[in-house]
Amino acid sequence: MSPLPPARDAVPAEAIAPGSLRAWAVAVRPRTLWIAAIPVVVATSLAWMQGYGILPWVAVAAFVASILMQVITNLQNDVGYTARGLEDGRRVGLPRATANGWLTAGEVRRGIALAIVFAVLVGAPLSLHAGPVVAAVGASSVLAALAYMGGPRPIAYTPFGELAVFVFFGLVAVLGTYFLHAGPGGAIVWLAAVAVGSHAAAVLVVNNHRDAEHDGRAGRRTFAATFGERASARLYGAALWAPFAASVAMAALDARPGLAAPLVLLPVALRLHGDFLATPAGPSFNGILFRTVKLELAFGAALSAGAILQRLAA
Repeated sequence: MSPLPPARDAVPAEAIAPGSLRAWAVAVRPRTLWIAAIPVVVATSLAWMQGYGILPWVAVAAFVASILMQVITNLQNDVGYTARGLEDGRRVGLPRATANGWLTAGEVRRGIALAIVFAVLVGAPLSLHAGPVVAAVGASSVLAALAYMGGPRPIAYTPFGELAVFVFFGLVAVLGTYFLHAGPGGAIVWLAAVAVGSHAAAVLVVNNHRDAEHDGRAGRRTFAATFGERASARLYGAALWAPFAASVAMAALDARPGLAAPLVLLPVALRLHGDFLATPAGPSFNGILFRTVKLELAFGAALSAGAILQRLAA
């Protein structure tokens, strides 16, 4: 199978003016923001399926807060990567705004601070609505976003990056959003959280698999750099397929066949897994990265649609 073409996001350096909106788009990486949005959509749909009332302002605020968490993570990753001197010109991943001089470190750090302020403003009414648990979830999410590439021992320098993504963009995001609408979630919600978190982790597996050689030289002990390409490929397979098993379990456990709707994506996942295994490390893996994001989006949309149809059919 031939390698995939380079991702469309790759642009020549001269096309981006320093401080421009395009420069900020490089740092924010808008095509990855769905990783944060999908948990909110899934959790809200499940709560509605189970008969709980959905307050529109709560759903919108949760959606905005989740996007802000991803923005903080992406900005911190951009500036933290450059500040640690990891950009040596040989990395094959997507460009970083600070490393290319399109944004200064100070500008990005001010952007992070502004995003945190907005997150607090959005989260405050949610905490008043659902209690201090929500404030704790929000605070821990911000700290995790900053710790990914910040602090004395960044998560990105350890083999636990995928686990952190699974926890915060899966378990915490789905269970936390569901809590806003309906209180603590049961087995169905936990399975949905595992499914969403697994696909979010799969995105990071691709990223770290692509950069394993560079990360090893730079001292980043990611899962791929620590355990090798074979183990990384197995981790990707587990993260890719676990959500489909969770979908079947959800449908069987709750006797709601609509929750098995994501199974229509099995051929897509099969092709994606095959391309992951066949594509050589390099810029072509950026295409695999965005296809994995799209699979997570499609899986979440199918699961949410299935939940909504179950409620309408009741």
